Amino acid sequence: MSDAQENGAAEGGELKLPGLRILAQYIKDMSFENPNAPDSLRPREKAPEINVQINVNATPLSETEFEAELTLNATATSDETTMFNVELLYAGIFSISNVPQDQLHPFIMIECPRMLFPFARQIISDATARGGFPPLNVDPIDFAQLYRQRMMEMAAQQQQDQPTQ
Repeated sequence: MSDAQENGAAEGGELKLPGLRILAQYIKDMSFENPNAPDSLRPREKAPEINVQINVNATPLSETEFEAELTLNATATSDETTMFNVELLYAGIFSISNVPQDQLHPFIMIECPRMLFPFARQIISDATARGGFPPLNVDPIDFAQLYRQRMMEMAAQQQQDQPTQ
């Protein structure tokens, strides 16, 4: 492959733009727990504390196709009592083209979950509402910032794991 092709330029100097297509999206795993019902459904004086955890993972399926997974865990507690716990593993299969190899990892880990998030957010909202609670609308996520944060954490961990001489 020539340098021009690797940098996204086609034969004849024409620049090819990066391409991203969603081939499929699906719930891979989901759980909703309301362990203290019906007590957890009674009106409360203060709003529950809600903790949301997010994780992103990706697996290559071929040279141009990848499965991206978005994991959302949300737990609501009040006075140290769990009101609900919802876990969702939402995934998609993506076809990616014209992305230079050195930019592929961030592209997959930022753009793919960005495409999946609105659907996963709606599923979480529906699950909490059907569980008897007000719909939980997860705040928008800056996946670029999340990616940078994870890369810094991994670099710090690698630094710690290096033997001292």
